[in-house]
Parts: sequence; C-alpha cells; structure tokens
Amino acid sequence: MDKIDLSIVIPAYNEASRIGATFESLERHFARTKMSHEIIVVDDGSSDTTCAVVASYAPRFKHFRLLENKLNKGKGFSVRRGMLEAQGAYRLFMDADNSVDISHIDEFLRHASVYPDVVIGSIMLKQATVHEHSGWHRRILGYFSKLLIRVCATPGIYDTQRGFKLFSAKAAQSIFLRQTIKRFGFDIEILLIARLMGFSVKELPVTWDNPAGSTVTIKSYFQTLYELAHIVYNRMIGTYNDRKA
Repeated sequence: MDKIDLSIVIPAYNEASRIGATFESLERHFARTKMSHEIIVVDDGSSDTTCAVVASYAPRFKHFRLLENKLNKGKGFSVRRGMLEAQGAYRLFMDADNSVDISHIDEFLRHASVYPDVVIGSIMLKQATVHEHSGWHRRILGYFSKLLIRVCATPGIYDTQRGFKLFSAKAAQSIFLRQTIKRFGFDIEILLIARLMGFSVKELPVTWDNPAGSTVTIKSYFQTLYELAHIVYNRMIGTYNDRKA
C-alpha cells in the first residue's frame, strides 16, 4: 500500500439510509486536497443493506476497505478493529451519520502538530455549534452523564462522546490495544487510557448536526454508565497498566 497520511474509520450499524451522504462529503473534501487517505468501514452485523451501500461507493476511493463483523459486537469493538487495521500516520474515527463533518479535519490536523497524540471533537466548548434533532431525553441524559464521566474518569475533558477523534499512529496502536469496552462507553475508556499512558489530549469545538434516526437509545445511556463503572474499576486494579501493547 502507498504511504497513507490519514486513515478514516467509520463504524456502521444499520446505516443504509444515512451513510451515503457521509461518503459524498468525504469525496468532496478529498477532491480539494492531495492528502493520501484510506477509508475503512466496519459494519457491525447490520441487518439492512448497509454493506451493499458501502460497497457501491468503494470505486470512488483509491484506498477503501469494508470489514464485516458477522454478529453485532458494539461500536467500541468496531472502532477498535478499524483503528488497529489502519495504516495512516494519523487515524480518525467518525460517525456514519456524518454528525461531525470531515471538513473539521484540517483544523484537527493543524492542532495535531502541537498536540501530536489525540485531538477530540467537543460540543461543550463555547465555539461549538449544535443542531439537535433528537428527543429531550437525550439532552437531559447527555448533560448529566457528561458531568458524571468528567468527575469519575476524565477530569478536564468536557465531552468524551463525540464521534470525531484523531490519533497519531503511535497513540492509536498503544491505546486501542488496551481497550476492553466494546459498546458506547469505549470513548471514556480510550481517553482515560491515553492519559494514563502520558499522551496529550486536546479538545476542539465542532459543529454537531445530529440527524433523526440515531441508534442511540435511553438504554444506551444506562449501558454507558454501567461501562463507566467497569472502567473506574479497571483503573483501580491496574488493568490498563497490565495490558501490554
């Protein structure tokens, strides 16, 4: 494979109706840049036509891979698989619904020259913009879960859950090899691991356009808090220190 500057990992579960717009955005963006890139989509056991839609876009990109989980394993599992398969000098994971557009990547890469390890998107900073199309329950649960996560696991990081995070190859390899959480709580875990390993973490404001049709439910919030308890416990017993890259 040619030298890859940027890998983009997209976990997908039943995203047939929304992922096409994400590929259109990626194609427009990279038509304006000479940056070498690869697209890695990890289908998490979708029951719709996600894989067929993804495959139809493959010819538009020079480096494009579709990885398929035979069964639904969770977003965390899928992101981990993609990030460890990636070859880029920098590795970004983003959501299949394009809630944070790829146009943010230029600013993220500029900051990566100063904070070279991990740069993450946030809607909790003053300059962020939010277009929320989901129910009130997500806004309320999101606010309180962010507060609890910050107190218990990631002090000083205001938004752990945005699906737009950039890693250097070294940081990605070290962090994701140590990841244990397979579902939505994985974001908390990888940021905690990053800090434990001494990697820098920079939080940047993003525009978040959350379309209708999200697979995140009320149950997902409680699952994440359950996983948070496991992460805190793992830190206490030294699990992340013991897992060798």
